[in-house]
Amino acid sequence: MGCLAGLGWFILLVAVVNIEAQNKPPIKINSKCLGNLLRVDLSRLGGSFFEVSAVINNSSIILTPSLSSQCGFTIKKYHLGNAVIYASVQNCFAQNVDDKAFTTKLGLRLQSDNVVEDEFYLVEETCYYSSWASREIICKPNYMEVSVKKAAPNDYNLPAYPYSDPRKAAEQPMDAGFKITTVVFFTPEERVMQVDEVQRNGYGISSTPTRLVLRSPNPSHETYTKDVAGVPMTVLNTSIIFEKTKLTTQLYAGAACPQAQGGVFFTETSIRWFLPRRIAPLIYSKHFRLLEVNMGVDGRKLEATELSARNYSLTLDDLYVIVEIPIGAAGCQIKSHAQDGQYFTSYMNELMLELLWTEDDTNEDTRYKVFLPVETPLQLQPPQVIDATVPKEMMFKALIGPVGFDVMLKNISSPSEVLSLADCIARGFTVFDQMSPNGCSKVYTVEVPFTDRVVGQRKEMGVTIYNLHLTFGFLVLPKHAPFTATAYLRAKLEDIAPPSISGSCDDKNFYVLVKYGTKGFNFQTIMGKRMLTGSLAQQYGLMDNDTHFSLIVPFSAADSTVEAVELSSIKSRLDVTLRYPKTNTTIQDFSLACNFVTKLIECFPNGTITAIAITLESVLSLNPRRLTLRDPACGPTYSNDQYAYFVFTANSCGTTRKFLPNMMLYENEISITDELELRKLSQSKEPEFELKVFCYYDINTNQAIGFNTRPRRSEPYAGDARGEMQVEMRVALDNSYSVFQRVEDNPITKYLQQPLYFEVELMGSYNPKVSLELAHCWATLEEDKMSLPQWDLIVNGCANSRDPHPVIFHSILPKGRVHYPSNFKRFEVPMFAFAEDKDNLNRQVFVHCEVVICDVKSSGCSL
Repeated sequence: MGCLAGLGWFILLVAVVNIEAQNKPPIKINSKCLGNLLRVDLSRLGGSFFEVSAVINNSSIILTPSLSSQCGFTIKKYHLGNAVIYASVQNCFAQNVDDKAFTTKLGLRLQSDNVVEDEFYLVEETCYYSSWASREIICKPNYMEVSVKKAAPNDYNLPAYPYSDPRKAAEQPMDAGFKITTVVFFTPEERVMQVDEVQRNGYGISSTPTRLVLRSPNPSHETYTKDVAGVPMTVLNTSIIFEKTKLTTQLYAGAACPQAQGGVFFTETSIRWFLPRRIAPLIYSKHFRLLEVNMGVDGRKLEATELSARNYSLTLDDLYVIVEIPIGAAGCQIKSHAQDGQYFTSYMNELMLELLWTEDDTNEDTRYKVFLPVETPLQLQPPQVIDATVPKEMMFKALIGPVGFDVMLKNISSPSEVLSLADCIARGFTVFDQMSPNGCSKVYTVEVPFTDRVVGQRKEMGVTIYNLHLTFGFLVLPKHAPFTATAYLRAKLEDIAPPSISGSCDDKNFYVLVKYGTKGFNFQTIMGKRMLTGSLAQQYGLMDNDTHFSLIVPFSAADSTVEAVELSSIKSRLDVTLRYPKTNTTIQDFSLACNFVTKLIECFPNGTITAIAITLESVLSLNPRRLTLRDPACGPTYSNDQYAYFVFTANSCGTTRKFLPNMMLYENEISITDELELRKLSQSKEPEFELKVFCYYDINTNQAIGFNTRPRRSEPYAGDARGEMQVEMRVALDNSYSVFQRVEDNPITKYLQQPLYFEVELMGSYNPKVSLELAHCWATLEEDKMSLPQWDLIVNGCANSRDPHPVIFHSILPKGRVHYPSNFKRFEVPMFAFAEDKDNLNRQVFVHCEVVICDVKSSGCSL
């Protein structure tokens, strides 16, 4: 498949011939058509031997330096394991279709010491180029190429020579029957060669349907030097003789290219290149007009915006086209050198100028493209050491550079020892490099903890002074030439006391005390696995002052961990971590484990049995909601992620009875009976969970009960008091309130205005004289009930009067599981979204309620 002009396509075939080569990172190949040139970039070559060949008719021809110059190839491998190949689209091996499409096939062979067999790559690229000028000249370091348009096909006798403009010969007609027979070189003396002798001398010459191509190696015996406006240039001047039966014609072909570093001047900060505006050996008319001037780098033309961004300058005066670039600007390459242990650099850049001119006398245009590799003289550039230490981080941080990409850090030494990079990493040093902003160099960063033995320290009046003396050993590749850079770092730090944790227990709670340490020390507190937020701290009864804060955490809190369960106690542990947020490092880990006396099983005289099954650290995947008694139908009365609470009678749920001397034993157990849950637990390799429940009742026991009676003075009533009562809020599937959403189904997905049916129940209440009242219900975007924003649903027991879609209350009748309607409240809320989320309706909404318990006979409650 073809492509647009200036681009191209390529086929890449990779033959990897052994296991070792497969483990090596593959090389990266990128090709691009750049007008009348093809550029192929190769990277990740490493230290491999690199060979390029031209592929034609299934044969490979190795491109030696002499053949590359003769055929229009420039091959260069850089010290960083990269290489670049330039090929003229009219190279000797290109498949030419009508002087418009040019296909080049290249074979690449890589040979490495640690790979048994070679790696082979095939690159095939087609470049489309039809915007030919009458004459096109390419100046590359190793060759000069001129491509001249031939006249229309008609026989024409050999005209007299010389003309005032020798290129007028090109106007004489020529058809495909004409063959090149002779080349006349003007050096400036005349030297005549036959075509085979021309090719033996390293020249490339070919005739295509519409053009003549002549290529001269650089240097060659048939070229000469000429000073053009003070710039030494190599000049090629020829006349090509074409013959066919009884007819002869000729065509002028010439080129002139600046010699290496010709017209180039250096300052401490910039590179300036002067190219003659009028290249006299190529211009024969007084009516010369310069149409275009373009500048580029690495064969690619740069637009004005990119020139400005790189601080490149392109100007013209009466004599020259002038290019100026800053040393070290983007797009350059740094070549490193080490001499006598000191670091020197030279900056390299391959500049390109492309000129297009016309001569009105001939109506011909010339496109002139010259590549000039530039390398500055050596400059002493000792790496700079920048102390970027922040003492509070307890770490020395040094930036060393810039250095070239061909430099590697070999070791770091102190007055007492020499450490390889592997040793440094093992000691806790951090060593890495990163590219400089200009993309031409890199900077090393080395971090050394204050606590390492290589760091010296002393104390002076409440201040600790840290000192670090390091020498960085570098090598310049590939010759491994050494040089060094030295750092003397010093840091002062006020003596600080880090935050600390202590704690104790009583029969119900953990007591945690966190001391702030030195003022201004920023840290985070993690309770269990949760960050201590403001709302969580308030939940744990936060008390604080300038020196410390304290928390009271119940042993059954979600952030504690149950380690073991015994007959009359629970061993619970609370983990608290202090962490430095900037580096995410731990300041202190603290664990407090205590035994808390508690009744897991209670046996009541009326035959009621209660039991609590608690999640253990050793069975973390256990879901308490899935626990049952022997009878799988007997699930927990209440459960959450931490525990399950069972209430049953001695003659239910599979409880067995056993007669013992003077007492009776009732037994049951709590376990997982669901097969799917059992399969999950078995896959987790956690121990099986089972809690034995047993109660002993005396058989032959007499109890003496004394009592007396008196007339009742008034009916009993519920008085105001504090106590613990369990209230549960759930969402029903519809307004029948018979089936409810399961906890594992959360979050519930609803469309706007779809109703949500809420039920609030006073759990475990069998008292018709107690009334459950909704004091305040509201919605938030976060699980934290104190978070903002909030929207009121129920205020003082009534629907929010400002709500455009107010809450609807539902009446409750004694039916089914509802024995006492006063213990329940039901209401309906149309689904809504917060105004802040009008563009994101996927966020969750959390509903919270505060309730009060009242006497149904009282006139009301204080809400």
